[in-house]
Formats: sequence, structure tokens, C-alpha cells
Amino acid sequence: MTETIAPLPPRAVPPVPAPPAEYAPRLTNKDLVPLHTQSWGSYNIFAFWMSDVHSVGGYVTAGSLFALGLASWQVLAALLIGIAVVYFFCNLVAKPSQVTGVPYPVICRSAFGVLGANIPAIIRGLIAVAWYGIQTFLASAALDVVLVKLFPSLAPYAVADDYGFLGLSLLGWGSYLTLWVVQACVFWRGMESIRRFIDFCGPAVYVVMFLLCGYLIAKAGWGAIDLSLGAVKYSGWDSVPVMLGAIALVVSYFSGPMLNFGDFSRYGKSFAAVRRGNLLGLPLNFLLFSLLVVITASLTVPVYGELITDPVTTVARIDSTFAIVLGALTFTIATIGINIVANFISPAFDFSHVSPQRISWRAGGMIAAVGSVLITPWNLYNNPEVIHYTLEVLGAFIGPLFGVLIADYYLVRKQRVVVADLFTLSTTGSYWYRKGYNPAAVIATVIGALVAVIPVLAKDIAGMYTAAQYSWFIGCGLGFVAYYALATRTRLAVQGIPT
Repeated sequence: MTETIAPLPPRAVPPVPAPPAEYAPRLTNKDLVPLHTQSWGSYNIFAFWMSDVHSVGGYVTAGSLFALGLASWQVLAALLIGIAVVYFFCNLVAKPSQVTGVPYPVICRSAFGVLGANIPAIIRGLIAVAWYGIQTFLASAALDVVLVKLFPSLAPYAVADDYGFLGLSLLGWGSYLTLWVVQACVFWRGMESIRRFIDFCGPAVYVVMFLLCGYLIAKAGWGAIDLSLGAVKYSGWDSVPVMLGAIALVVSYFSGPMLNFGDFSRYGKSFAAVRRGNLLGLPLNFLLFSLLVVITASLTVPVYGELITDPVTTVARIDSTFAIVLGALTFTIATIGINIVANFISPAFDFSHVSPQRISWRAGGMIAAVGSVLITPWNLYNNPEVIHYTLEVLGAFIGPLFGVLIADYYLVRKQRVVVADLFTLSTTGSYWYRKGYNPAAVIATVIGALVAVIPVLAKDIAGMYTAAQYSWFIGCGLGFVAYYALATRTRLAVQGIPT
């Protein structure tokens, strides 16, 4: 009698192999172990960066650079240099995770120790929670525009003073919680669904941006385009500090996703595919998006009589309900896209890393989502001083973490990682160091963060305000140098360095 073997049903996905038995449970769950399949191509990485750039926050940031009082060519030069720096550093941080197939907090075990890696994980996770809340609020504000346009009777409920709670209007609460649930649903379906979502988000924004730009050109004419959103105030050597500040702002804006880019590069088919995706998504995409932003913003002056740097506000001024709904919904979806890739996935891995057996990747993400409501992010965003402090403190603490990881992987470990030792608590493991912590990495991080945060907290002192713009560079440089010195030339030197 011949045995009949039933074929797998269509689209069946082979089960993910269980983690090796020798992996310590305290360090392991199915989301943290090396990937069984790496399937992302260059387009997927390109789409990741499009989702990260094409948002209300990205629009406002790009527009603000053209209003610094520089000539247009100087702004474009600063943008190009800044995004080139981001591109270079992203390739550096991408490689260790792509080669090993593990997320950012796990690859940090090589530098900080198998237990010490919780330090960068918690720091990055908490920062992501704050930005997750702020980005959700920005998306909900765009949704408010759509709802009021479609249902004018809702307008009174958009006023927080009349109908509000904890500083947010009743309509705002409805929009915020709606998007909170939508993002949670997308996230809950897993990385493959997230990949498909971000593959759609970035291109969708380009379509709307070109349509919006075309509409304004039709109204004002090609001659109304002006790549300077304000008067040129700086020339010659006086413009150099302003240009350097613009470069620093670009790097600081991307410092969060740049640090944990390994959470995404681990899915890349090859490092070459990741590099190509970074090239398309960073220098080329960011410059094109920035040009679209400044052209669109400049045309709001002749068309509406004032400079409008918020894309949702610009869309809301169009005399077409369909156009307003399409534009606002697109920017809402785009902001959800950046939120998921930059501020949802990161804390999901980071918080799961703290207690892998108790906190799954999905549970880690939901911890971040709940925390984002508790901090009432609309109150943070409505205070410009808080936003500036957040960006600069972000750079101060993220910079050293980046510097330590890069110094360890490229200079100390010479691009060699013992993957099995990332998941062992054995005292003979390569990354056990001292009770699971690498003192050299911890000390270097503290040195870099403390020095970098001083200018942020002491802006009233002469010269400190300028230094605060470079908090990421200060922290990264000090963390890099301090770690390399401590890990190779002191009694804290890392043992078993490859030769």
C-alpha cells in the first residue's frame, strides 16, 4: 500500500526552528535569535528610509533648514553633507546585525556584555517611547483636519479649552486612540506585514507631494518658486557655523533610527543589498524630498499670502474636500509608517531583551505603546523648548552608544562575532566580561553622555548653546575614543581580542 503525503497548503510558511538548546533561556526567545531567513532586498531598505523621511516631522525639519538665513546652495550643501554622514554611519551599524542576523540589543552584547546590553536597550527604548507618542499625536492632528472637513459639526470638539482632558481635545483623543489602535494592529501582525506597510507608505507620500506641488505651481506659476524660505542673512565665513549647525541637525534627526538600524538590516539578503537600499533611501531620497518640501512651502506665499511649513495645514487650504481628505490621510499614514519603523519596532526588541522569557517582541511593543499615552505627548510637543531639549539630549545619550558599538566591532573585535557566545551565560563566554557587564563600555558611555549633555543643560553659559547642537558628535566621539582606549590599553582591556 502506497502512503500518500498531503502537500502543504498554498502560502504555507515553514516553522521557525527552535533556538539551540545551549542558548541560555535568560538571553533567548524566538525574536532575538539569529534569523533563519534573510529576505529583504534593496527596495525594502529604500522603502524603510522613505517611511522614515516622509512624515509631517520630516517635512517640517527639512523646511526649517531653508529658513536659517542661508543661500539655497548652502542649504543643499549642508543637506548633502549631513545625509552623507548618516549614510556612512548607517552602513557601519548595519553590518554586524546583517552578518549575524540578530537585532540591535543582541549585537550590543558583544560590546556591553550579555547582561550589560540592557543598558543601551533601555536607553534607546525609553527615547523611542517618547517619540512614538509625539509622532502618533502628529498623525492624529492630520486626522482631525479630515474629520472636521468631512463633519463640520465636530469643530467645537476640536477645541481643548471647551471639550478637553489633560490638554487634548475630545476629538483629538478620539483621533489619537484610533491611530494608536491602528498602529498596534499593524505591529501585531508581525514584521512581514510591517514590511508590506512601509513598502506602500513612502511612495504614497511622493504621489501626494507631487500632486500638491503641481497644484500650487498651477496656481502661482513656475516663476514663483523660491528655494530660500527667508532672507539670506549669512554670507562668507559667517555662514559656516550655520551650515555646520544644519549638518548637525540632520544627523541628530536620524540618530535614533540610525542607532538601531540593525533591527532592520538583519533582514537584508546581503550587506550589498543593504548598502544599495541606504544609498537610494538616504542621499537620493532625502535630497529629492527636501527639494519638494521647499518648493511646496515657497509656493504657499503667493497662493495663500503666508509661509506655511506644515503640509497638513497646506492641504487644508485647498478648495477641494477630496484633495484635503486624500492629502491629510496620506500624511497620516506616512506618519504611522515612520512611527512603526523608528519608534515601535525598536522598543519592542529593546524591552523584550530585558526579560526574553517574560516579554515577547509583541509584548515589548505594547509596553511602548501604553507608555506613549501615559506621557501625554501633545503636552511635550506643544512646548518648543522641551522638543529642543529632547533632540539634544537624545543626541547626547545616543551618540556614546553608537561610538562604543562601532569601536568594539571594527577596531577591538575586528568584525568578528561569536554568535553562540551572544546567548550564553557561561563565565568562559567571549562576552561575559565581569559578571555579564563590560566595565569599559559602561564607563565610556557615561563619559560620553555626561560631557555631551553639559552644553544642553547649560545653554545660558557663553558658547554652550552652539556646542549643544553637536551633542551627538561629542557623545559619539568621546564614547568611541574612550572605549577603544579602555578596551585595549588599560586593566579593563578586553581579553581574547582577535589578531
